[in-house]
Amino acid sequence: MDTAMLSSAELLRQAGLRVTAQRLAVLASLAGVTDHPDADAIAASVRAQLGAVSMQAIYDVLNSLTLAGLVRRIEPAGGPARFEARVGDNHHHVVCRSCSAATDVDCVLGTAPCLDPNVSHGFLIDEAEVTFWGLCPDCQARRAGGATNHEQPTSQRPLQREAVRE
Repeated sequence: MDTAMLSSAELLRQAGLRVTAQRLAVLASLAGVTDHPDADAIAASVRAQLGAVSMQAIYDVLNSLTLAGLVRRIEPAGGPARFEARVGDNHHHVVCRSCSAATDVDCVLGTAPCLDPNVSHGFLIDEAEVTFWGLCPDCQARRAGGATNHEQPTSQRPLQREAVRE
């Protein structure tokens, strides 16, 4: 069945997880988000929905959702782990060296794993994780003296949601 048509509760059940308010709130906070929030930003969103929730509970939920394949954890070098709900494909990321903004980049070449090493050392390779680094448009504008949309560090910005596509 197409997971895009399943509710969050159905996704949790299908993954063998109990449906809890914290898990639903974390999934809701990642739905449509394009900026790959860290655990602190997710906690702020969940707390806005539910009230007091401990950071340990947030970490536990993120871990269980990641292990179940409902959430993807990315770990850009030099920064905190970031999370996204886009799973099931082998997409990559571009990360700003200045403000740490991150966004998705579709598979570099063809189908997963996108890149083939010249030697596999006997591994059956099913995924390639690529991170492109550079300066986002806002940081480029800031360096050029122009106005920016993102004056706060990524972890302090409100979650940004993608426009709904019909």
